[in-house]
Order: sequence, then structure tokens, then C-alpha cells
Amino acid sequence: MMFDRGTQVVDCRHGMGLGRGGGLAQRGTLSEAGSSDVIVLAMSPGRRHITKPVCELTYGMRKQDIQVSVLVLQAGSGIPDVEMRSGSFGISQEEIKQISRHKLAIIHLGNIPDHIMKKAREILSYVEIPAIVVCQPPVDFEDFAKAGILTRVVKPKDKNIQTKGIVMEIVTGVVRGETSTRDVLNKLVKDVRLTMKEIEN
Repeated sequence: MMFDRGTQVVDCRHGMGLGRGGGLAQRGTLSEAGSSDVIVLAMSPGRRHITKPVCELTYGMRKQDIQVSVLVLQAGSGIPDVEMRSGSFGISQEEIKQISRHKLAIIHLGNIPDHIMKKAREILSYVEIPAIVVCQPPVDFEDFAKAGILTRVVKPKDKNIQTKGIVMEIVTGVVRGETSTRDVLNKLVKDVRLTMKEIEN
């Protein structure tokens, strides 16, 4: 029996980050893994969008041999269709193409349920991809369905489907700027593996 280390190559040189932060936490950057399996979507860094949980969860998944790319959105602040001082949320054609190359998206959102629904709906309205939503509050599939988002468990009522993509799983209890618990990481890894198995079968 031979023991060896597994290596993952992550390309962090897609483009220069325009916002504050370093490494993977810069706005408008894509770090692409060797395999286009899973992509994590992080909101733009700033006072309210702290990328620490994204880095921790991504590192944890890579330790479990999951190939993970990370896309930090160029305009991830604010919420869709609202003029805010911190900026309005939006997703570019290039970002849509980058996300679409992958089999599964993990969307890291915040702690305001209304913002979570609006951002998830905006992203999944453009990208036909299975997704796992990671956030702080205890939202459920019914909440997403009420917002017109396709989910694995509950479908939107009255044919009010506003997304191409579908929410497969939800991981809650992830607090921005705080270290994620082992239970949260274990749930995310389990959900990713089960979802990838379902996609590939």
C-alpha cells in the first residue's frame, strides 16, 4: 500500500482584483481548480461582506478532495434592482459563462432572508445549474419557493418559477467574519458529495 498527498492546482491569475483584499478575496477574480466540478460564489468584499467563511469552507472542501473554484463577484454588494450607497448587486455575462462551466454552484450569502432570496433568484435566473445555498439564518426550501426559486423539495406555486437553476441543499448557521463550526463544514461536504453523485447519475 502506498501513501501519498493529493495536489490541487488553483489558478488565481484570471484577472486583477479591483477591490480591497488579497489572494482569492479580491473583487472580480476567479480562482479555477483543475476540474470544473464545484464553483463557490462569494459576494464582493467590503465592510458587510466578509469573505472569511468562504475561504474556510473552500479550504475544508479541498481537504476532502473536492475540486473547488472560487468566483468573487464584481458587483456582489447590495441587492438586485436597488440603488444602494454600497452598490447594487449584479452579475455579468462573463460571470454567467464562468459559473455555467461548472456542475454545481455553492452560493455564499449573508444574514438577511430577503436579500438571500433576491440574490439567489438573480443568479439562478441566468444560470441553469444545481446550487447549494450557504447563509446565516434558518431559511428553508419553502422560503425559496415562495420567492419563485426552483428547489429540490418544493416548487414555486402558481407557475411562478423565475429561475433556470435549482436549489438542491441549504446550509445555515454560517456567520460572516466568524469561524465556521465542524458540523457546518461536515454538512456542506456531505451535501456536495450527495448532490454531485445525483448530478453524475
